[in-house]
Amino acid sequence: MSSANAFTPRFLSAPEYVLALHEPQDHVAVLVRNRGREHTMQRILPAEAIASPPFQAWLKEQNVSGADIFIGMNPMKDGIPNRTKENVREIRHVYLDLDEDAGASLHALRTSGDAPSPGFVLDTSPGKHQVVWRVDGLDQEQAESLLRSLANQFGGDPAATDVSRVLRLPGFTNRKYNEAFVVRVHYETDHVYHLGDFRAQEDSPDAPRHPADAHEAVRRMPSGHRSQSEADWAYAKRALARGDDVEVIIRRIADYRADDKADPQYYARLTVIKAQLSQMQPAPGGSIPTATQGPSVGTERDRRTVHEHFALGEHRSRVNQEQKPCGHNNLSSGKKGRQPRTS
Repeated sequence: MSSANAFTPRFLSAPEYVLALHEPQDHVAVLVRNRGREHTMQRILPAEAIASPPFQAWLKEQNVSGADIFIGMNPMKDGIPNRTKENVREIRHVYLDLDEDAGASLHALRTSGDAPSPGFVLDTSPGKHQVVWRVDGLDQEQAESLLRSLANQFGGDPAATDVSRVLRLPGFTNRKYNEAFVVRVHYETDHVYHLGDFRAQEDSPDAPRHPADAHEAVRRMPSGHRSQSEADWAYAKRALARGDDVEVIIRRIADYRADDKADPQYYARLTVIKAQLSQMQPAPGGSIPTATQGPSVGTERDRRTVHEHFALGEHRSRVNQEQKPCGHNNLSSGKKGRQPRTS
């Protein structure tokens, strides 16, 4: 992990990448997954052992046999048998796994000003990337909140937001797809960042706004990126999946969109209901869907709304609702909505 005074951006081999991420004595997880054989192996070893020629040769054999190779982003406690969040010793890195529209997301990340320059950018398959920042001073809760916010803002994989995550190891072929692709990594900066260097952590419903923030302009989604409504919906799905209270999720989204929605309470409740609908499957006979995971729709009013959406279609319901005068929404809390802004 040590670096020279004059840093030169460059591509790294697998051993170089391992020792750029970790100190030689750090205990690090390596995951070897052969999807064709439905077989997964994990080793937790010192970084210097992982970077050694004999272990690299063994990884190469596994890769040639059809296995994908992954490495842990954060060091584990010494002597532990498995890779869990509880066994993470220290937060060393935060990261993004960019699959859909990865090129646009990476461009947005580089130009938005809401995240610092990445330390490492991996090309994991044609048009797909993983991004890694070296950090210091974050605890697990802060790190995972930041991971969720980065994924929410830049379209990252929401599954890759835990501190025990493994990402691809460069120099090995990605075996997930029919077309062979050797993963590579570009080492862009050796800078170590702190929580305050990431503005994205202020832009998530996980971090409610403070009154002092009211004068600030509403954040716009970067050009070429998905809409904020889609990001809100994705956030609601993740929050439901991890068991957050429905009303708390609604309050976070409403608070976050307070400056750019005429009736943020209605918008937030509808967003959460749509997220709940996406987690449901049709019941026999065409009746109201049955939830497969996450909290159920909370109130009788919400259940009526679910029926209305299935009867009328969510787009028609949304249009009809937005045509009503502010303050007459069935889902509002009784407060009059503000008039929409004009530009």
